[in-house]
Amino acid sequence: MYRIIQKEILAPTITKYVIEAPYVARKRKAGNFVIIRVEETGERIPLTLVDSNIKEGTVTLIVQAIGKTTKALALKNAGGYIMDLMGPLGNPTPIETGKTIACIGGGVGTAELYPITKALKEAGNTIYTIIGARSKELVILEKEMQQVSDTLYITTDDGSYKRKGFVTDQLKELLDTNLGINLVYAIGPLPMMKAVSNLTRPYNVRTVVSLNAVMVDGTGMCGGCRVSVNGQMKFACVDGPEFEGHEVDFDEMLLRNRSYTEMEKISVDRFTEEPHVCKREGMA
Repeated sequence: MYRIIQKEILAPTITKYVIEAPYVARKRKAGNFVIIRVEETGERIPLTLVDSNIKEGTVTLIVQAIGKTTKALALKNAGGYIMDLMGPLGNPTPIETGKTIACIGGGVGTAELYPITKALKEAGNTIYTIIGARSKELVILEKEMQQVSDTLYITTDDGSYKRKGFVTDQLKELLDTNLGINLVYAIGPLPMMKAVSNLTRPYNVRTVVSLNAVMVDGTGMCGGCRVSVNGQMKFACVDGPEFEGHEVDFDEMLLRNRSYTEMEKISVDRFTEEPHVCKREGMA
């Protein structure tokens, strides 16, 4: 059992959790993730480790409540518990130096981007960060990203905050300017990462993406997270989660991620219709 120390609402459906997990906190590096199980009979889902505090023995997760398990987690409050938290998993991000880097975050992918951007900035790189969201209320970690970037740009699909448009609009403008960008990190929805990779290809700028594949065990045994990279089968959990964006078969991955759409919808509908009472916390 892992105790929730702090819960903070960042945006509609997006919540930050600080969870007591001293062994995970001790080993966590930028790019790592964990697999959690909210309740004993629940499914296992991967979540990026946003931060950790070794002294306090805590890790930070930022979660968007869109499926059954993340909605169940949203019912938990500080002082409550989740059943399992396994990690850190995945390969930590290789932190390069001497680069001019564009870090691109889309939606809740900004939370996954934050620890990587922070590590890259601490290593002395020049960082241009672009974060995008559908609307102003869904922009997260603006202050935190500002602190770890040389320049921060924000885009919203509806134009309700900062620049109207997509992250690729802002990125193209930066690439067309003589800034010397020679590396791009992109984390967010698959269509966004695909669009960023397609944009940077003719500029011959190396692009790294973090793949949010369907995942069960996080150790390469289940095979659920297999992806095609440069014509070879890879597993996002043990070979990634980061890959060269120009080598990823995004179309195949988009199809695979849609395989369980109908079942996920049924699961969410049933969860929404049922009353939920947490016996340990006495909350509805």
